[in-house]
Amino acid sequence: MKRRDFLATSVAIATAGTQASAFESAAPSSRPDPEEATTRPMPLKGNINHSVCAWCYGGMPLEKLCAAAAAMGIKSVELLGEEQWATAKAHGLTCAVAGQVKANPIGRGFNRAENHNSIIADLEARLPRVKEAGLPCQIVFSGNRKGLSDEQGLATCAAGLKRITPLAEKLGVTLVMELLNSRVDHKDYQCDRTPWGVELVRRVGSPRFKLLYDVYHMQIMEGDVIRTIRDNFDHIAHYHTGGNPGRNEIDATQELNYSAICAALVEKKFTGFVAQEFIPTRDPLTSLREAVAICDV
Repeated sequence: MKRRDFLATSVAIATAGTQASAFESAAPSSRPDPEEATTRPMPLKGNINHSVCAWCYGGMPLEKLCAAAAAMGIKSVELLGEEQWATAKAHGLTCAVAGQVKANPIGRGFNRAENHNSIIADLEARLPRVKEAGLPCQIVFSGNRKGLSDEQGLATCAAGLKRITPLAEKLGVTLVMELLNSRVDHKDYQCDRTPWGVELVRRVGSPRFKLLYDVYHMQIMEGDVIRTIRDNFDHIAHYHTGGNPGRNEIDATQELNYSAICAALVEKKFTGFVAQEFIPTRDPLTSLREAVAICDV
């Protein structure tokens, strides 16, 4: 299942190991039994608020994912539709980022004025329910370029977002626009580089509009992840992981040092969530457990 399919339909879907560095991973024989990943608590340090994106576990019932996440000490299962929030809550979890509204899928966004009325209507209905459920963030998207210049996209996105941020401010809910790569996964997507996203945050000028920085996507587009996070920290509200290349496990099979990235967040006293958003190639809960251990610095 691709993420865009999960988000568009809001389908209900569903280690205590440690490692010496981000570039070590446990040998298969030393990894915990998969069944233990659903029951054995993890001794987390408490410096990172852990979350997991439900769409990556398309073959797993949401009930099972939430139960396993809670057992691991994860605090959130995210990108859920409204009908799924109660399942997370029943396991003592939040949904750190509410899933997309119907009028604002990844390719259809704020960068075209003709989309504004329908997106804003959806958000006006959604945000009070996000507030009532106690969720901190609501995801939004720029949309695809379709010939728009970066300046045109910035101006139009800012105009639309300024219409909805007063409600977000009143309710205390943060709108987060996700940075996605336009080279591999989301061709033509406009909010595909940190400088563009940061400029949009500045133009909107609201404390309730920030970026969702996806490390996997921005590694593809621009790299220099830790410096970028440090330089733009105040404009980012949420983080996603994923191994590159491939968007799979964040262990020694890929190029990113997630322990160092998360250490930089701790250094900056980040209080939001870091969500695992990789596609497991092994037992999914064992991989999730290992990823949480890597990020738990």
